[in-house]
Amino acid sequence: MKMADKVLICKDCGAEFTFTEGEQAFYKEKGFENEPQRCLECRKAKKQMRNNRPPRSNNAGNRW
Repeated sequence: MKMADKVLICKDCGAEFTFTEGEQAFYKEKGFENEPQRCLECRKAKKQMRNNRPPRSNNAGNRW
């Protein structure tokens, strides 16, 4: 069954972006159940912010 491209709305910036047939097939192959929530630019920005955070220590806050 052939899938059609879908137009989605980015939850961060509100822009429309296309979730292509190829991306949908990739998500299905990987077992992802949810469609992307962010456009490519916002996904890149979020990933960049995650990569710039200092590593968390396993015992942060535990003073027992």
